[in-house]
Amino acid sequence: MFRRDQRNAVSGISNPHPFRSSEAKDSRINFRFWIEDLISKNKVICFYPRVGRGSVVVFNASSNDELHGFMTQWLEIVSANFEIYPLATPAEAEETFKGS
Repeated sequence: MFRRDQRNAVSGISNPHPFRSSEAKDSRINFRFWIEDLISKNKVICFYPRVGRGSVVVFNASSNDELHGFMTQWLEIVSANFEIYPLATPAEAEETFKGS
């Protein structure tokens, strides 16, 4: 999945399990601290809260094991289902189209 010569961008989209907003306050605070720490370590490229509930995070993961670690940590903070999408740069996508 990963090559050393590419940007290792992987999108993670969370769909939190239903719970009252008042019950989510501590989780949201802990999640923000966790994301800010990963941003400071250049392990998160960008982060967007979704309208309503959930988040979109673009990770800079160097391996599948590192990505698995991020997802496990995320689950420890917020009980959710995730959608994971490996991303390509526009140049990589163009090369793929040229090669087919």
